[in-house]
Amino acid sequence: MAELGQIATKIRSKNAGPFWLTIDIFCGDRAAFDRVSEGLSTDRVAALFRVPAETLKRFDIADLCVVKFSLPRPQVQGTGRDRDMHGAAWAVLLEEVEIN
Repeated sequence: MAELGQIATKIRSKNAGPFWLTIDIFCGDRAAFDRVSEGLSTDRVAALFRVPAETLKRFDIADLCVVKFSLPRPQVQGTGRDRDMHGAAWAVLLEEVEIN
């Protein structure tokens, strides 16, 4: 087992508008992509971010060796309760997830 941050080349999160966040996992090569794609379930990511699995959108883009997740922001961007205006802190939560 290894942490996702050790397998992926880069993990980033960003704003996808005022209502959505996007997390991109760049795998670097096909072997890493296959390992991440098979070893990281949508349910596991949903549990980590404490959102219902059915609200999480997942895109496995084999040609680019990227796994992408989009999820609704817990707070609308820019409101008084928004703690991460740019959505940049979410990727850190995935870096230590163990992958088979």
